[in-house]
Amino acid sequence: MKPSGTTSPSAPQGDDAPPSWNAAWELLLPAAAAPARQRGRMLQSAFREAVRSGRLAAGTRLPSSRELAADLGVSRGLVTEAYEQLTAEGYLRSDRGAGTWVGGAARAADAPRARDLAPREAGALVDFLPGTPDLSLFPRAAWAAAHKGVLERLPHRSLGYPDPRGLPELRTALAALLARRRGVVADPERIVVCSGVAQATTLLGFALGERGERTVGVEDPGSPEHTALFAATGVRTRLLPLDEEGLATGPLYASGVRVAVTTPAHQFPSGIAYSARRRAELLDWARAVDGLVVEDDYDGDFRYDRAPVGALQGLDPEHVAYTGSVSKSLAPGLRLGWLLAPERLTGPIVTRKRTMDLGNPALDQALLADFVTSGAYDRQLRRCQRSYRERRDALVGALREHFPGTEVSGIAAGLHIIARLPARYGPEPRLLERAAHARVAVRPLSYYSSRGTERGAGASDGVALVMGYAHLPPSDIARGVRLLAGAVPAHDA
Repeated sequence: MKPSGTTSPSAPQGDDAPPSWNAAWELLLPAAAAPARQRGRMLQSAFREAVRSGRLAAGTRLPSSRELAADLGVSRGLVTEAYEQLTAEGYLRSDRGAGTWVGGAARAADAPRARDLAPREAGALVDFLPGTPDLSLFPRAAWAAAHKGVLERLPHRSLGYPDPRGLPELRTALAALLARRRGVVADPERIVVCSGVAQATTLLGFALGERGERTVGVEDPGSPEHTALFAATGVRTRLLPLDEEGLATGPLYASGVRVAVTTPAHQFPSGIAYSARRRAELLDWARAVDGLVVEDDYDGDFRYDRAPVGALQGLDPEHVAYTGSVSKSLAPGLRLGWLLAPERLTGPIVTRKRTMDLGNPALDQALLADFVTSGAYDRQLRRCQRSYRERRDALVGALREHFPGTEVSGIAAGLHIIARLPARYGPEPRLLERAAHARVAVRPLSYYSSRGTERGAGASDGVALVMGYAHLPPSDIARGVRLLAGAVPAHDA
């Protein structure tokens, strides 16, 4: 909204404000009038569109954040955040003391429209495959500021070969974070900083193999990565079925394995949270066989409609190995994670970590330690939580509109849902073929199961889809569901 009594924004005029700024002004008005929680996202989207379309030409000088905030009637912080984000993305450039300008990285209207995240399946218009966060939410400005501060403070000795467990300050920060947020019993001396959960899994595989373990149990349905990672260490996997409460304990006892890999807080891919009874039964099994539960807490920080489920490790630290990372909260490309194992495994794990890579880069570890202790990591989690809740709601709403009768589960947590479409949209092969023809990337729950179909799905010919939403803006979510619905002719429904 423009200030009362004015007919144009109070942006610099004349040579300081080329006509294209005034031409782009109208594109920002809907964002300023949007509901408060959507305003920042819409303002950034409006700026991107103005640059892509050529309404804001390269070299255009923008008003100061204070001036634009006053003209739009929004907070200055909202405009500052938009400027910082778009500068990080290359749409804008900022010269200290010289203001903010439109950069030259974005193409004009005749170029293909840029996307925040390229599809992970070639040719897909909309990609609902699970497992990826929104990489545009990475806090570039805050990370850059922390980087500068850490470099100035980091002692010279910290740039030498690191402790293979990780920098002491990061292990201390992680111990406090995990105890506070996930209920983990965390001794900094037993935390090993890893290159994500993938390396944590291989470290465990080597350590378990040295102790004579040749087979570990994994969830079915479950993540295919677990089998591949253990195989790389010479350890086989045995698929163990789930029921509605989690890993079924009857088949677990019968399997003869002494190690089981689980995702109890938000099972991948089914989306269930292990019941309190099943969590207790799982620990009883580990004690009875002198075994180990491996807890992959891959998205444990994201809870929307209920209180967080504490980590299983907190109930029995000597029978649970706990793994996690910043891949969903910050970015998988950082390759930063952690492993907290029982005392009997810590020594072999640290030895293996030393021989694998001599430890993670010291500067990256110092950066994450600063990010955690300063409170910036908690702010990032809150920011992601708000955004992902909005996207989850957009997906659930779109499914209800375009696929009436769909049962949606696993929505209280995580970055994906399970959508069970009514039988009239099946059978599965036909729907998947038509989705591919519509260039919508989707993956059925059966993809993650050795049995090919989901336990408990009944005799229905419907399809259970695992749909990731975190990496998609609400507009793409709505578009993708519309395209998917259009792939099923009306007379079939």
